[in-house]
Amino acid sequence: LFWREKLTMKLLLLILVLWVTELGAASQAKVISPTEMDEEFAEMYLNHFYGLTETIPMTKMKISRDSLKEKIQEMQKFFGLNVTGQLDTSTLEVMHKPRCGVPDVHHYSTFQGRPVWKKHEITYRINNYTPDMKKEDVDYAIQKAFQVWSDVTPLKFRRVHAGEADIMISFANGAHGDFNPFDGKDGILAHAYEPGPGIGGDAHFDEAETWSKNQQGRNLFLVAVHELGHSLGLGHSNDRKAIMYPNYGYLDPNTFHLSSDDIRGIQSLYGGPEKHQPMPNPDRPKPAVCDPNLSFDAVTTLGDKIIFFKDGVFWWKFPETSKTGISSISSLWPTLPSGIQAAYEIEARKQVFLFKDDKYWLLSNLRLQPNYPKSIYSLGFPKYVKKIDGAVFNPLLYKTYFFVNSWYWRYDERNQRMDPGYPRQITKNFPGIGPKIDAVFYFKRNYYFFQGSTQLQYDVMLHRVTKRLRSSNWFGC
Repeated sequence: LFWREKLTMKLLLLILVLWVTELGAASQAKVISPTEMDEEFAEMYLNHFYGLTETIPMTKMKISRDSLKEKIQEMQKFFGLNVTGQLDTSTLEVMHKPRCGVPDVHHYSTFQGRPVWKKHEITYRINNYTPDMKKEDVDYAIQKAFQVWSDVTPLKFRRVHAGEADIMISFANGAHGDFNPFDGKDGILAHAYEPGPGIGGDAHFDEAETWSKNQQGRNLFLVAVHELGHSLGLGHSNDRKAIMYPNYGYLDPNTFHLSSDDIRGIQSLYGGPEKHQPMPNPDRPKPAVCDPNLSFDAVTTLGDKIIFFKDGVFWWKFPETSKTGISSISSLWPTLPSGIQAAYEIEARKQVFLFKDDKYWLLSNLRLQPNYPKSIYSLGFPKYVKKIDGAVFNPLLYKTYFFVNSWYWRYDERNQRMDPGYPRQITKNFPGIGPKIDAVFYFKRNYYFFQGSTQLQYDVMLHRVTKRLRSSNWFGC
């Protein structure tokens, strides 16, 4: 009897297990798999922030997948992730972080043409308040956020309490009249519009968030500094230290200061502060263009300007005037890396080629072109070449010279191939130059070779050095 009861109990347990398993499988069949949910979320994310706008019919599913992969790669490059084109864990983690609602890479009119306010006194108005904070705390957070930008520019901000201001600030839920609805708690925290009439300059904060003056929820001051950067004309930066980095991260408001990247970006639009204004200390020193030891990584013409690259920034100079400026690379071209090593312009095509390590990028009409970077080996370089020291285009010959260590190659731009008989030694064919250079560019039938803090003017027709100058000579130093 004991064994019969034990066997009966085992059979009952087996039936129960099978019933629960079958019930679980039935319920699981109705749940969308995480992969499908991830892909749906990623498509919405890439559509909003990276311009994935096409709806591809089923007959073109392969094109749709290729398009999605390209946009994933674009997003991965921007955030410094491993560029796989796949929705891996780290990519999805970044996509799910709370962030600003302004796109990272602009493929349409927003911020195109670098819009700025044409005046130095800008008004703002706080339309309404969040119930999460005291009114005086909101007022203080917004006022301090404006002060962050006024400290490093000639801009002044004046609050008004009625009528239309240049920058209108409001808290809103969901759809709020600008065809750019908020998505509820987390996700998009706020968004702002570039300088201009009407909605231009306005900043909106998602009321679904919990706003605070400290680390609880979302710190209003930090988000406001970021959004007001957009209101003044800045795009997103891929520098993680920058307040214009798109993803939210808490910093102590009492010790907060703009990064060098932020300062260079805003000063490229409005210039530096007036002399009586205090200049905050950035997180790393900005190299002075008149430093007698300053050297450049790459130099090229770009339209009517000369561009001097150094680390993550570039100076621009109008050669016929004393007008100069400085900007961060990421503020203009977020997906372009810092530390550009060579550059040259083909002015007739409005093209600028930029090189770093074994890759190169193309700017056309100041816009980074799709399907880049490309490998330098596609130009015909042997595999032992790991980077380009300098490059210069000669419009008289329609040839580009590439300098690598003590050697140089010549590339035929019309036929898109390397000329035979290269490489050749720099010192043998460019008397007075070499054995190695840092940068070179062409201007008015002269090459200008940079070697450390020295610049050599080389006459293209006479084939000789005609002047020896400091590298900073273009800046009147």
